[in-house]
Amino acid sequence: MDQNWKIETQAVQGNYAPKAAEPRTAAICQSTTFKYDSAEHMAQLFDLDCADPMYTRLGNPTTSVFEEKIALMEGGVAALATSSGQAASAVSILNICKAGQHVVSASTLYGGTYSLFANTLPKMGIEVSFVDPENSIDEMKKAFRADTRCLFAETIGNPGLNILDFEKFSALAKEMGVPLIIDNTLASPFLCRPLELGADIVVHSATKYIDGHGTSVGGVVVDSGKFNWTSDRYPELCEPDKSYHGLRYVEKFGPLAYIIKARAQYMRDLGVTPAPQNSFLFNHGLTTLPLRMERHSFNGLSLAKHLEKHSKVSWVNYPGLESHPSFSATQKYLPKGASGVLTFGIKGGREAGIKFMEACKLIAMVVHVGDARSCVLHPASTTHRQLSEAEQKASGVAPDLIRVSVGIEHIDDIIADVDQALAAS
Repeated sequence: MDQNWKIETQAVQGNYAPKAAEPRTAAICQSTTFKYDSAEHMAQLFDLDCADPMYTRLGNPTTSVFEEKIALMEGGVAALATSSGQAASAVSILNICKAGQHVVSASTLYGGTYSLFANTLPKMGIEVSFVDPENSIDEMKKAFRADTRCLFAETIGNPGLNILDFEKFSALAKEMGVPLIIDNTLASPFLCRPLELGADIVVHSATKYIDGHGTSVGGVVVDSGKFNWTSDRYPELCEPDKSYHGLRYVEKFGPLAYIIKARAQYMRDLGVTPAPQNSFLFNHGLTTLPLRMERHSFNGLSLAKHLEKHSKVSWVNYPGLESHPSFSATQKYLPKGASGVLTFGIKGGREAGIKFMEACKLIAMVVHVGDARSCVLHPASTTHRQLSEAEQKASGVAPDLIRVSVGIEHIDDIIADVDQALAAS
């Protein structure tokens, strides 16, 4: 059974078993709609009594193959694919949180997620409190309220590259009676499976390592199916939904309640749906994910060690280095590798950083991470250029900071390109 296969085998053949004369590769179902022969069948679809596809905004056979495989690889009961990683994060929250309610999140977040939580959710009446993940449980507990609905964090903080203490965050979530939602984008299910470490829900920007080739924007939400939604804190999963004739999600769907509610309500009403072509490419990306993550991690650590010794580099930030503050957590939670993203400080500051970025030849100057091809960015002059230097420093972006998403090219060629760019800076 594929449930018992190793994750490398799940990535290649999990949850798709063609019959005789059927396509070896799951086909692209490029159709908005699906034909039925009876009103009764259609009624079952609209009453959520039947899992057949009805309309691609709600579900599509190609997307289902991707959802089933990522749920298998993460160890969840079900998954919901979305149009972007931002959409996945938003849906994961909105599915259990409404105006007047509250979220607690680790402060070490990807900038887009931070903006969603700090700027957009408050416009919807949802307030977010940020906590330092290095604080004690007792200190972080002070951020919780009676209307707090979830705790959110990233496996590998982006761009700080801190590794989350899953034991501490899981204990905190359980004590406060809320689900722990983890963004596992930079780690991928190959390097880390948060649902086995106490998380309840996992989100990904599939645009990054899952796709792995810079072809598609998308996201996914995976549910463990283990959180108890029947407490008084989550009535919307237990009380009748008037938009579905009084259906009660937990009563009808049990451990699938969270994902089915997200699909039935938020995909129906917001339409943050992935294109079938993108789901096809994400599924292909998963096929080689374990191989790529091994190489990304090997190359990332090798480049980080090289940079530590370079005369034109003042500091290196990579969680696989023994000098990194999260090294012990990396060994505990990511024993197979620390992924492929690193940052370092270039001597000469902002101007040297710009020259380095422009001098790279093999490594491309793009606003992206998680690609098979190496990428570089000097955030102070690009993504954070609208901020003052003080504001940049407050957000963790120093004038000398260079971010490299280390690809799967030969490490000798990557190092050679970095060396010539440092010399040119």
